[in-house]
Amino acid sequence: MANSLTKTKLIDPFILSLVNNIGEKRSLLDNLESIKINPDFLNIVSDTKDNHFYIQNQFHKAKGFRRLHVEIAEFSNSLKILHCVFFPDPIFNIPIFGLDLVKVNDKITAAIVDLSPVSSSVNLELESLLKKANKDDFGIKRKIPEWGEIFSKHVFFASLKNKEDQKNFYNTVDNYMNILVTLTKDILPDQEPKSIQERIYFQKRYCIQQMKNEKTSMVLLKYFDKKWVDRYIREILFDF
Repeated sequence: MANSLTKTKLIDPFILSLVNNIGEKRSLLDNLESIKINPDFLNIVSDTKDNHFYIQNQFHKAKGFRRLHVEIAEFSNSLKILHCVFFPDPIFNIPIFGLDLVKVNDKITAAIVDLSPVSSSVNLELESLLKKANKDDFGIKRKIPEWGEIFSKHVFFASLKNKEDQKNFYNTVDNYMNILVTLTKDILPDQEPKSIQERIYFQKRYCIQQMKNEKTSMVLLKYFDKKWVDRYIREILFDF
């Protein structure tokens, strides 16, 4: 992943460190393989003087996961975005891993990571692991938006002030990724129809609520027409 990013001149070391960590943890999942996507959405680059941007997407699947998505984007040399969602296969009781980082000029204005629920019942193993996870008090905490009711009580959302905050956020992401990998190692399918339907409902709801975040479309509409943006959001970012 990082090697391909050099082609688009991404030089932000912190984003690269997160991307590399995600890639390393992703490689630990069983039966990992790439997913082919519409080439129109794979690498989107414009190098014109008045319209400089790029978007790169990678998709994989693995045991327990129907879709592992990592997106890296930069707009006008000032806005940098890392977006990652690991959607579980609904026959497995695995949470949704989500990470977003937004950097405007040299300030990380938003950093969020969560293992979001896919059921109304409490996953005792997940709760036990999350309680042990090291999540230091750092950054300037941000209020979860109204549409963010999809997140767990363990969601971390803050602006990062300095290098120390970045280090702590990196460690938090690393902890959450390790928990996710641990959960998947010995997990067995749950074929109970009601449980599967509940997990499908929670994933659909996750996508619907995320699409209420108008900031996503606002950024894209500066560079693309509405039809393209709507399609990108529904097919690439939140496909369920």
